[in-house]
Amino acid sequence: MFVDRADAARKLLDRLPPFDPAATAVIALPRGGLPLADVIAQALHLPLDIVLVRKVGMPGQPEFAAGAVTDAGGVAVTVNPAALEAGLTEERVRAMARDELAELRRRRALYQGGRAPLPVKGKTVLVVDDGIATGATMRAALRLLRAAGAARLVLAVPVAPADVLADLARDADETICLETPAPFFAVGMHYQTFDQVSDAEAAEILRRHAR
Repeated sequence: MFVDRADAARKLLDRLPPFDPAATAVIALPRGGLPLADVIAQALHLPLDIVLVRKVGMPGQPEFAAGAVTDAGGVAVTVNPAALEAGLTEERVRAMARDELAELRRRRALYQGGRAPLPVKGKTVLVVDDGIATGATMRAALRLLRAAGAARLVLAVPVAPADVLADLARDADETICLETPAPFFAVGMHYQTFDQVSDAEAAEILRRHAR
């Protein structure tokens, strides 16, 4: 159990390997990953940015990811195999993903304010979130960063299911996770305080690091 996201970030710091500040970037999944990445980037004197990936919720179960979508470098959709097992087709997931693009682009304008994304080509990228449930969003983020030229991907999260983490290890060069509880129900159950991170808070963290 973590007190809050800042507590989880400090505990993650104790497990992270050393990084070369000149060749490393911290990339958070907004919004929940940003408060953790903020603490980590400040402590390690590393630049911080986000990767914008939007979860595509299952019909009637919006918290369960049918897939994920990003609009960086063109629209790309990742389909969660569990969605296909539940009866959805890949075409249906892709159609639902298109509905998420407007929100994705709104967040890009709000969070980055016209700033260019932090370059990751040739760098070690520390990818941070506050936890992982299905892994669909994180998988899409890792693949996007790899396609953008990241030389090494280090996935760092406080909590995740062991099987999902093992699956994500195929897309990351190193995985660091503090807790892998079983059974696993929801990320928020492992925090005493798990308030929603607002758009304003996320934008302010990014503005501060951009300065």
